[in-house]
Amino acid sequence: METEKKQYRLIPTFGDSLGTGWNVMFDNFLRLFLIVIIMGIVAAPMKVLQIRVDPFDFHFSHWDWQDFFRLSTFGIFAAFYGLLAILYAFLVVPVFRYGSRMIYVQAVRQQRPEFETLISGFRENYLSIVLASLLVTALVAIGLFALIIPGIIIACRLAFVSYIVMDKKVDAIEAVEMSWKMTRGHGWTIFMMGFVSFFLILFGLILLFVGVFPAVIWIDSSFATLYESVLREKETPVEQSVS
Repeated sequence: METEKKQYRLIPTFGDSLGTGWNVMFDNFLRLFLIVIIMGIVAAPMKVLQIRVDPFDFHFSHWDWQDFFRLSTFGIFAAFYGLLAILYAFLVVPVFRYGSRMIYVQAVRQQRPEFETLISGFRENYLSIVLASLLVTALVAIGLFALIIPGIIIACRLAFVSYIVMDKKVDAIEAVEMSWKMTRGHGWTIFMMGFVSFFLILFGLILLFVGVFPAVIWIDSSFATLYESVLREKETPVEQSVS
């Protein structure tokens, strides 16, 4: 005899999202823990490709053609690695990031999280993922340059773009427009969740770094919960009583 699955509380509020996110984390901990590990591996090349140059490393008392050759060669390699980092950041990482967020949505929907979803973006909707990531990054960056606060507002209103692209299979422009509409009235909730997330990560680092893993899982589960809660709220027609 199969036991009924417990129903998650899907109400788009700060407390309910964190509370349900906590339950989602515990119900799917091992699978989501593996996702965190994989995402850490995906992000690792970005750290490797960050080249730091100290001008004091070069000690040229008398410049000749060999010195210029060595310096120019180093510059070419630095530019090459820089180009690799940019291409990797915009053409590879977003696919994994968007896929991981969809896995959290599957967990919230009480579906078995499929690891194949992590790379499904390479086979389907790839262009939309890359363009959506570029568009959101550009819009947030422009907003941050405009006295910071507009950038924070844009980031909050576009928080659902990655979920929408993966869930609804729409293009980048439509995903941005849908996220802007969906988050109307929930901007402060998203901002508070982002604000609290910073301290959860900080607290995880204090706990000898080990606490970062459950902190990340809890945060991502909570944001996926909020997305699903808002989605259901927007898609459920309001019943009007006829007097």
